[in-house]
Amino acid sequence: MWEKQLEIFDAIVAKCPDFALKGKSMIYTSANGHMFGLLNKAGEIGFRYSKEVQEKYIQEFNSDYYKSYGATMKGYVLIPENMLTDLDRLADLLNESYAYVMSLEPK
Repeated sequence: MWEKQLEIFDAIVAKCPDFALKGKSMIYTSANGHMFGLLNKAGEIGFRYSKEVQEKYIQEFNSDYYKSYGATMKGYVLIPENMLTDLDRLADLLNESYAYVMSLEPK
């Protein structure tokens, strides 16, 4: 299950030329000193947005807040299973997340 989700996450990121996957056991994307895409040990994918966009997407995707290692990750939306086949849409969403972290103060 986890390896399949890693393949999907990798395929999404491959469509995004401005960043790459990072990490070995905890897989993530980051830019400007901020993480914005995560794959947790349960094989769930989460993208980070502003509070307003997060709430909008939780409603639109019929999803929830993203959790990793038992903790709710602030600003992250759980990408539901039923969306994982539309890699182009997910790449657009991840690029939107990237744009959001690039708007933040660098760490």
